[in-house]
Amino acid sequence: MVNSFVRLAAAFLGVVTLAGCAGSEAAITAPPGVPAATSCGEVNIAVNPWSGYAANVAVVKYLLEQEVGCTVGAIELSETSSWAGLADGSIDVILENWGHDDLKKKYIDRQKVAVELGLTGNKGVIGWYVPPWMAKTYPDITDWTKLNDYAELFQTAESGEKGQFLAGDPSFVTNDATLIKNLKLDYTVVYAGSEDKLIAAFRKAQTKKTPLIGYFYEPQWLLSDIKLVHIPLPNYTPGCDAVADAVACDYQPYDLDKIGRKAFVDSGSPAATFLKNWTWTNADQNAVAKDMTKGLTAEQAARKWADAHRTTWEKWLP
Repeated sequence: MVNSFVRLAAAFLGVVTLAGCAGSEAAITAPPGVPAATSCGEVNIAVNPWSGYAANVAVVKYLLEQEVGCTVGAIELSETSSWAGLADGSIDVILENWGHDDLKKKYIDRQKVAVELGLTGNKGVIGWYVPPWMAKTYPDITDWTKLNDYAELFQTAESGEKGQFLAGDPSFVTNDATLIKNLKLDYTVVYAGSEDKLIAAFRKAQTKKTPLIGYFYEPQWLLSDIKLVHIPLPNYTPGCDAVADAVACDYQPYDLDKIGRKAFVDSGSPAATFLKNWTWTNADQNAVAKDMTKGLTAEQAARKWADAHRTTWEKWLP
């Protein structure tokens, strides 16, 4: 079955052209001796595999084409591959970056081919969740120290004698296997394979009242339909996740940001100014993502949002 992200992202597929790469801070004006771009030209956006990101692309693509006069290509890539695209010139911008300090050090600090373009305005949360019926039936299941008492409840054919912890796409940011080991929990990670399958599993668990514990995150439109219950893990403190094999704390809260290809930003393209100015809220993203998932095309969902939020996006224009 084709997952919902593939259906959402298919609308964005574009032609990729190679461009040159070149420091560190995002200055939107062209450097000395380089004339500012008089037209937008082509902009290539990375499309990462979750519906919220697809919503970002829908609105940004629509407005860049309709209001700035750009030709926009959208290329489906994993998070890591998107950063490599900034280096080889095939990608101009990553619209939603979840941390990745290691990649920032590599591509921004050392190779100097990428720059930060500021925050998206979205607040990101990654964590462990159960469907609402479980939190109501087993009130102490939201205490991580009690999870071993319920491990047998979560056993599946895939998890064997351990409880199943359901993850999503293997390419997503995740510490779950390490957390399970270091917190000494009787669980094993099983991958649903995609965001779409993870959503379907939580929907089924709530509807059928079947046990499920798994990885989830916000912003995510499903949370407006099903109020999944977050299980707090040991408190996150800066640096507690610095050593990958030693992580025993919850996920950090994310102020999601944008990353641009330095040569593109330095070109003076009006698209770079637009992308630096673009910010919106979790509610904005969720509304567009939900419309796309419920049947609107990317362009229809973007137009619907743009028509209702003109005063917001007019501030993004160069």
